[in-house]
Amino acid sequence: MPETTITESMFNEEIKNFKGVALVDFWAEWCGPCRIQGPIIEELADDFSGNESVKIRKLNIDDAKKTAQEYNIMSIPTIIMFKDGKPMETMIGVQQKDLLKDKINSLLN
Repeated sequence: MPETTITESMFNEEIKNFKGVALVDFWAEWCGPCRIQGPIIEELADDFSGNESVKIRKLNIDDAKKTAQEYNIMSIPTIIMFKDGKPMETMIGVQQKDLLKDKINSLLN
């Protein structure tokens, strides 16, 4: 299973400097809906684990306040899709795997 958790100090290297599509799940341990989203993100990471052009990551906002503020995270879970380091789409609330997969594939094309 691919490691999906990143820290604030890893964000630039993992996301901003990445050439390809990156999905970041902004979450917190105390957030109920985040516990529903978490396994969906893990499954997605497994599905794309062989694809060098895709990264699926989770960032705990309690440990990454600066990054959460930079992207105006007001509600969680929030998922931001990045392409070549630039935010392309923001989704708030629990998102289904098929929808996320479709959005990743559309950004790859």
